[in-house]
Amino acid sequence: MAGPRDAATRKADSLVMLATPAIDVWVATASEAGGPHLVPLSLAWVDDRVVIAVPETSVTARNLTRSGQARLAVGPTRDVVMIEAVLDRAVAVAEDDTLASAYAGQADWDPRDDTGYVFLALRPLRVQAWREADELSGRTLMRDGAWLV
Repeated sequence: MAGPRDAATRKADSLVMLATPAIDVWVATASEAGGPHLVPLSLAWVDDRVVIAVPETSVTARNLTRSGQARLAVGPTRDVVMIEAVLDRAVAVAEDDTLASAYAGQADWDPRDDTGYVFLALRPLRVQAWREADELSGRTLMRDGAWLV
């Protein structure tokens, strides 16, 4: 097995993973009382944002629009990208054709075919990536919204 990847390679690999067609993301949010909520969702990587589509009345949408924060995980446990993100914007799927087309092109489904969906665009604040224990050191690739590499 090869040794640990350098930071530039980890960043490049992470960006490839985020742009992978039909990739899913685990989205963790919290209720106002602090109750955890975790769901798997389709994602699109659009303009350096993680974009998810959820029913406007879903727990995820309510938690995110209230707190503005989420923790995301993409990939398997031995090649994971962890993202702490803030809500950049929420928009009804019918109101932004450019975003909807980009999302549908990567996520492999189009929420415009359903009713009541909203796009939530999440801006990464911290990104970490690792495969094995030998990559735990230096796993932080972005801090305070700025890439370190």
